[in-house]
Amino acid sequence: MDSNSDRGFVFCFGFAFNNVQFSDHLLRIEITNGGEITNGDSVQDRKRRRRDVNTSAVGGENEKECNPPAPRVTDLHISSPILAAQSPFFYKLFSNGMIESEQNHVTLRIEASEEAAVMELLKFMYTNSLSSVTDVPALFRVLMAADKFEVASCMQYCTRSLLNIPMTFPYASLILRLPWPLLVADSLKPLTNVAKHFLIMHFNDITKFPPEELTALPLVGIMTLLMSNDLMITSEDIVYEVVLKWAKANYSVLEERQGILNHLAPYIRFPYMTCPRLKKILTSDDFEPSVAHKLVFEALFFKAETSLAHRAAIKADSLGRRFIERSYTCRPIKTVEFEVPHRQCIVYLDLTRTECNALYPSNRIFSQKFHLGGKEFLLSPCCNKDQQNRFHHFGLFLWSQEKGSSVSVTVNYEFSSRWKPTQEFAISRKGKYKFTGVQSIGFRDVLGAPWATFIGEDSPYFINDLLHLRAQLSIRL
Repeated sequence: MDSNSDRGFVFCFGFAFNNVQFSDHLLRIEITNGGEITNGDSVQDRKRRRRDVNTSAVGGENEKECNPPAPRVTDLHISSPILAAQSPFFYKLFSNGMIESEQNHVTLRIEASEEAAVMELLKFMYTNSLSSVTDVPALFRVLMAADKFEVASCMQYCTRSLLNIPMTFPYASLILRLPWPLLVADSLKPLTNVAKHFLIMHFNDITKFPPEELTALPLVGIMTLLMSNDLMITSEDIVYEVVLKWAKANYSVLEERQGILNHLAPYIRFPYMTCPRLKKILTSDDFEPSVAHKLVFEALFFKAETSLAHRAAIKADSLGRRFIERSYTCRPIKTVEFEVPHRQCIVYLDLTRTECNALYPSNRIFSQKFHLGGKEFLLSPCCNKDQQNRFHHFGLFLWSQEKGSSVSVTVNYEFSSRWKPTQEFAISRKGKYKFTGVQSIGFRDVLGAPWATFIGEDSPYFINDLLHLRAQLSIRL
């Protein structure tokens, strides 16, 4: 039902509020002691309060105690046309043939904690204003009362007022703790969208924040972060650890924790987690065994698929985002490990033409970490000049990340890339190096071509705008 303000003008019937001369009904408000209206609902409790409104309005609620205390009563003179025009709830109350619609009085039962908000709501229905309500908690209480009694114009008014308040982390958290049906209401979307955007920008680099600040997020808050593609993180492993800490801090019971992780799973990008972390999920109690196996095997199959199959999986997964790659600060890789006849690791790294263009003239990016022979490595593609400082080339380096390690390891390495027209891997460079600490080895011109040839539209190195790199590393004793 459209409000008058939506039709282009604002009414004010404040003179008629609680005025017997302009009223046709007596509203009997019975105020009982009970639970509070609050926006601090726990993530486990998402029940809408409106379920029992009709029952309480006709006074037919079952008594919970043998001798409940007598409710406090407030009487108001009301105009049924004014209330019915503003609220579908009151419209039904006055026009659906109920006993109250045939009498000159109606009974409304509310909790003591709702009293102030309901009184402000009733005044709003006459004046279209909340001039005496200015602080955030009071606005939230009126907002929830407006939702309960279906006064859309008041919900819109509260939303506009709340949008004028500068957004902060505590304020955004407060908004996202509102009951779920209220959060998804159309009139509240502008406010929830601003709160979600603030949260994403605030936690853009989640590694900088103490765990207690992240674990204090409401369910909608953690979901908002998981749905973002722009988190500044090196890998999805970090996101999963944050989610796990949040779940353990908010759900101490294993079954409840598994249930909420199941709920969040569609927004966790398991295919972009490292293989060691996926293996840990299989042996943990984070999920029920059947769920863990499904998530991990699905992720591994995705890693093994082609880029064309990746696009098909992303398109098919319309309800979740688990196949969409985030803007990781370290590029995801695929690894295959062997222990016999000697320790060997094959690493696959794909780069888009856009990512390669961004390397010019002297930038580099890093891959996610991988392990070989007990040491931690990563790959680093870059753009640099040759040793004569004349031409730019595409380079590729292998970095060891073991700080303070006294263990040395000699690695045989081969770098290769796919070429047109065969689209097979062809070895570009190979060598052997003894790593003893944080060191790097590689080639300034790994493909043997100047930058313009490498990046050009007719470049033989890009297949469907993807550069496919492979590093074969082995340790021979």
